[in-house]
Amino acid sequence: MTDQQCTGRPARRPGPHLRSAAGAALLAAALAAGAAGCSGGAGGSSDQQSSAPDQLAADPLTAVRNAADITGRTGSARTATDLVTESAEKKASFNGTGGYDYVKRIGRLEVQVPPGAATTGKIVEVVLPGTVYLQNSGAKVPEGKWVKLDVRQLPDGNLVSSGATDPASAAGALRGAQKAEAVGTETVGGVALHHYRGTLDLAKAADATGGRGGDGLRMGSQTFTVKEVPYDAWLDDQGRLHKVVELFTFAGVAGSKEPKDQVKVTSTTSLSDFGKPVEAAEPSASDIYQMKPTESPK
Repeated sequence: MTDQQCTGRPARRPGPHLRSAAGAALLAAALAAGAAGCSGGAGGSSDQQSSAPDQLAADPLTAVRNAADITGRTGSARTATDLVTESAEKKASFNGTGGYDYVKRIGRLEVQVPPGAATTGKIVEVVLPGTVYLQNSGAKVPEGKWVKLDVRQLPDGNLVSSGATDPASAAGALRGAQKAEAVGTETVGGVALHHYRGTLDLAKAADATGGRGGDGLRMGSQTFTVKEVPYDAWLDDQGRLHKVVELFTFAGVAGSKEPKDQVKVTSTTSLSDFGKPVEAAEPSASDIYQMKPTESPK
């Protein structure tokens, strides 16, 4: 979300994009009762190839950094997302389900909007490296139409502003892991998962991902106020990512570093059914809504 949505006051932000279609995307994630929140999945969005073996590395940091590429080589996966935003005494939660196809590098999510947000029902998202399509993203967008956005139009790179972190970006962020410690082994659904905890650097994750897949990570690195992003990740013996929790923080009041003005967004992405086909397609050109440059999404 934007700083203005978090506080009701104007804030500094890159460029005039919020006056155009990007405003519709950010508006869609406006939180219930004024709480602030902003909004990828699994690996496979990288424009670079990795030689990482498809097995869990013994070194925790290497295991975490390899997770996105190993997961991407599974072909596809089902995904569930949970994004919780907290600002002062306000809190809201967005929940989504969908899948990501690493071969075609496209995913689809359906995100349930909490009561009191700027839009109602659910937001449908189709995500590709560097691009997101949103349906039900603003009051002036006709029903059934989509808004197409370049993630570089969004201050957070669409890591949190649309109510979910897309599966590719959530895993891709782990390429920037700077610290990793083995917490232990946990059995989930009959599968032994290795739990790791540490911090990551989004700018370094963007460099490691490369291409359009790194654009959102790079935007987020410039916007979030806590540069050492805390994470928890659960990997199987093959090194595939089953779950990742990342904590993003930004200033609800422009330029403020006071704790009371910080907005925390906890993003959880869970992956399952590796290799199971995923239905996701880019919307046709006739279904894209072209918002006028001076048109407000409200």
